[in-house]
Amino acid sequence: MKTLFAAVLLAVTFAGFGAANAAGGCGPGYYRGPYGGCRAGGVVVVAPRVVRPIVVVPRARVCPYGSVWRYGRCRAY
Repeated sequence: MKTLFAAVLLAVTFAGFGAANAAGGCGPGYYRGPYGGCRAGGVVVVAPRVVRPIVVVPRARVCPYGSVWRYGRCRAY
């Protein structure tokens, strides 16, 4: 039983190191460069996405008849 536990522990340890070191901590498609920085290493294909533009329209300032919008509020002229 001790031998089985030790074998499973050893296998899990090496499997964890292999997965962690495969990407070098840079993520998919990147690798560690000679000075430790992440560099693009392969082709990563990303599916195109349609993005709709956001239109921002300022709120209309409506002042009563006989006044105008000045200095942040309606003022009589």
